[in-house]
Amino acid sequence: MPEKVPGFFIEMEPAAPLPHPFVEFRDVTFGYGARAILGGVSFAVPRGRVTALMGASGGGKTTVLRLIGRQQRAQRGEVLFDGQDVGKLDAAGLYKARRRMGMLFQFGALFTDMSVFDNVAFPLREHTQLSEALVRDIVLMKLDAVGLRGARDLMPSEVSGGMARRVALARAIALDPDLVMYDEPFAGLDPISLGTAARLIRQLNDTLGLTSIVVSHDLEETFRIADHVIILANGGIAAQGKPEEVRESADPLVHQFVNALPDGPVHFHYPVVGIEEDFGNEGGRA
Repeated sequence: MPEKVPGFFIEMEPAAPLPHPFVEFRDVTFGYGARAILGGVSFAVPRGRVTALMGASGGGKTTVLRLIGRQQRAQRGEVLFDGQDVGKLDAAGLYKARRRMGMLFQFGALFTDMSVFDNVAFPLREHTQLSEALVRDIVLMKLDAVGLRGARDLMPSEVSGGMARRVALARAIALDPDLVMYDEPFAGLDPISLGTAARLIRQLNDTLGLTSIVVSHDLEETFRIADHVIILANGGIAAQGKPEEVRESADPLVHQFVNALPDGPVHFHYPVVGIEEDFGNEGGRA
């Protein structure tokens, strides 16, 4: 039986070589202007597994996805995609790499003036020269994979939030990518839709042989489907490993995060001057 090891996935055979990670950050630093987001971050995303990227809001999770797709470029360090530094790719190389990536945006980001069918067909029509007959077959297969083949003629305004997320997932896998990135796939979903979305992420990853990165704040559902968890905090990695290992972390910030505690390293109050100074100073601001 295979054994999952933090950062890698190996078969239990003597002297089996470790496969190189599918995505790897090496000493990556990035910020927006004077605001530092990542400071010398290094981690690996194991090939063929579901990796959860978690942490408090504003910790850099979505920024990581943007760096992988090179919507942003690392200011220092290397962002490797299947062994290639995406920061050094020319336009043709970047285009080729991005065709191997699928992205499910927050809340789906469907084109509101296109039908469900045309939303899923969009990447096929934009990036391939396939005939319409073949496009139709592929779209129907992708919609069938997410349980929505019967909704192909509906408009985005006619489907529920959970269905819209599944349409977006069908679009994300339309070009048969090797890597699928999910930015808050469970946000705003009811428990049934949330469970359906989580099950689809796990099933599609295993059935299609994908590598998946899931950015989410839904700890229970994400831990249930993830093989590997990375917690970002304060510009670095607070913890990483199997879900059960992260749950048992002694790091105070990780303990606060996984147990949803109101008090800890992340304070309830924004930094402020002493209460005596604020309320005892008649000339102070309201």
